[in-house]
Amino acid sequence: MSKEQHDYYSIEQDTPDFRTILDRYLKYWSWFVICVGVAMILATIYLTFKKSTYMAIATIIIEDEKGKGASVDTGFADLSLLSGISTSSIENELGLLRSKRLMNNAVKNLELNIEYFSTNGFVKKEYYKNSPFIIRTALLDEDLLRKAVQLEENSFVINYLNKDEVELVFNNDKESIINKIGDVVELDYVQFFIELNKNEADNIDDDDTLKSVEVVISEIAKVATSLESSLVAGLVDENSTMIELTLVNYIPAKAKDILNQLIFEYNQEAIEDKDLIARNTAFFIDERLAIINSELDSVETGKEQFKETNLLTDIDTESELIVKNVSDYNNQQQKISTELELTTSLINHLKRNKSSLLPTNMGIEDSGTNSLIQEFNSNVLERNRLLKSASEQNPMVIGLNNQIDQIRENVMESLSRMQYNLNIKKNNLDRQSGVLATQISNVPAQERAYRGIERQQNIKEALYLFLLQKREENSLSLAASAPKAKLVDQAYSLAKPVSPNSKIVLLVAFLMGLFIPFLVINSISLLNNKVTDTDQVKKLSRDLQILGELPHILPNQSSVIEPNVRTVLSESFNILASSAQHFVENTNSEGASKCIFITSSLKGEGKTFTSVNLGITLASEGNKVIVIGGDLRNPQLHRYQKNADSRIGLSTYLNDTSLIVQDYIRDTDLHNNLKFMYTGAIPNNPIELLKKSKLGGMFQELKKEFDYIIVDTAPVLQLADTFVLNKYADLTLYMLRASVTKKSFVGMVEEIEKSKKLKNLVLVLNDVKLKDSSYGYGYDYGS
Repeated sequence: MSKEQHDYYSIEQDTPDFRTILDRYLKYWSWFVICVGVAMILATIYLTFKKSTYMAIATIIIEDEKGKGASVDTGFADLSLLSGISTSSIENELGLLRSKRLMNNAVKNLELNIEYFSTNGFVKKEYYKNSPFIIRTALLDEDLLRKAVQLEENSFVINYLNKDEVELVFNNDKESIINKIGDVVELDYVQFFIELNKNEADNIDDDDTLKSVEVVISEIAKVATSLESSLVAGLVDENSTMIELTLVNYIPAKAKDILNQLIFEYNQEAIEDKDLIARNTAFFIDERLAIINSELDSVETGKEQFKETNLLTDIDTESELIVKNVSDYNNQQQKISTELELTTSLINHLKRNKSSLLPTNMGIEDSGTNSLIQEFNSNVLERNRLLKSASEQNPMVIGLNNQIDQIRENVMESLSRMQYNLNIKKNNLDRQSGVLATQISNVPAQERAYRGIERQQNIKEALYLFLLQKREENSLSLAASAPKAKLVDQAYSLAKPVSPNSKIVLLVAFLMGLFIPFLVINSISLLNNKVTDTDQVKKLSRDLQILGELPHILPNQSSVIEPNVRTVLSESFNILASSAQHFVENTNSEGASKCIFITSSLKGEGKTFTSVNLGITLASEGNKVIVIGGDLRNPQLHRYQKNADSRIGLSTYLNDTSLIVQDYIRDTDLHNNLKFMYTGAIPNNPIELLKKSKLGGMFQELKKEFDYIIVDTAPVLQLADTFVLNKYADLTLYMLRASVTKKSFVGMVEEIEKSKKLKNLVLVLNDVKLKDSSYGYGYDYGS
């Protein structure tokens, strides 16, 4: 092969041939049709029995409580103790909406742990709000229910008998009782009574499908966990507090009810938190009112006793002019005393109740202290909320406790600093009082004492009235608690189911039907280490020439060609014979006898089969042909001739000097022009026999008598016999057998050809199935 031819051949091999690739898979078109059909049938069955799921959607806005003017937290805004509790981060609110506690409460209040199913039909149909019977639980033991679930004893069937009685069937029809509607039924884990659904009661007598209902009672926690996995809560926009809630369920109405109940539970919990702060504030106010009332009674009693003792009447009129100049001082002293009293009270309250909520809006003017109190209350509320579903050892609870302790210390420090500053102001006012005292030194001692008592009375009265006012404001705030989540869109359900999507399921089934045979075909091809067709052999070796291929023989077909009978086998050997003749004519002089050797890598690849049928084909063309059994170790040629004497043949000729070669040639009943020389007895020294010069003389004698000499030789990868014999060959047919010869052997054959160990080596692919053939064996060759 020239360089130009080799380069052109390489380009042709490397260029993808779409038609070749398509033909490779079209051979298995029935696989694709069957797999696609089965996949589509399975998809249709899946869509028929798979329950559709629907999505419910609700939208809420989390109210910012800082902007509310009538809330619990802003009731005392005039004193700026606590101007409002800031909303928790939106991530925390999303986490709360997705919490197990809220879902558990929703399941419990909606009684979703009790499910009703129709007993008719192949697929169970769940009743929701349209069950003819309703179970009302009076007592439910979760621990015993858990055991019943494990034993699969948490369900029973209600059979309708009449308007007054039903039959309850337990344990798969093993036990049953008759129960009157409305009477209590006691099971190990639950006590309940049965009611008729008013909306379905009139249909029970007319509709037999409603007369039997299966009831399943499940654990609330497990039902909540199942629903929680299908709940999604997320922000509509990153810059807003609008939250969209979605829930997927088999029943649209149930999904909507769950979302609405979740929003209700969320608001209810927020209202309870606000009420808790208001109640703690009311408790503090009532406590202080009791103390101030007692002190006020004591001051008024002292004032009365002072007047009686000193025989005073209208002391105000007498002292009016004297004390007019100090009225401003008194006002300041009253204000400072009030703030000091409130600060002291808050410090005492914080010492007695280290982890309780602090009262709000009590008249402290320091904004930093107000912020600390606000942060302290927020953390206490968050810890109390966590303690509902977690223990004291929970890391988040421990963290919040540490934060609360730190903030409490900061509040104490801030209040102490305020107390210290107020005492300084009070001392300054007292020093000013001393200066003013010299100005009124002439005022009778009774007047000074009386003014002191009256001043204390005014302070106590002002504080008492202030606390009464705040108690009323706190009561109004408690009564007017508003929900935290404002409902934007009440839960609604999408009309189309979200799953399963029939178009996608059918498309996936169709693609899987195509992919599975494609995968199997390619997997078989990748895992198969045997040659299958000529195209594959060409890819494995570009230097080896393929002379022809032979078809697979079915069990009911003859492995020997019958003269004048046209079959696929006979036509394939006609092609092979024509190619072989053309090849040897280019290497030998015209009219000379041709010697064709047939070998293979291993035994069982069709050497003898090819030798015999090639001999018949050449003989049918009028040539004189002899087939020699050249495999001295595993003779097979005698099997193609009845009553053949396999003991006499090539081996005996090479060992015996008394007979000539013609004495070893045998006629055959396969064709008149075809002769056999059998292998003979298996010798002990095959290589030594084949090296005898007598063998060369034998071929010279046979060439004078026969047009073609075909030698069935030993396999080359197991024995060296063929290499010894091959010097007499004009053409070497190297047999490859489809699905038998390993791909790696093609490379070995290529090395043999390059080293010229076998003369004029060409390949013949044997046992090729019709669908893998490159020679058009699919045509109908009739006899």
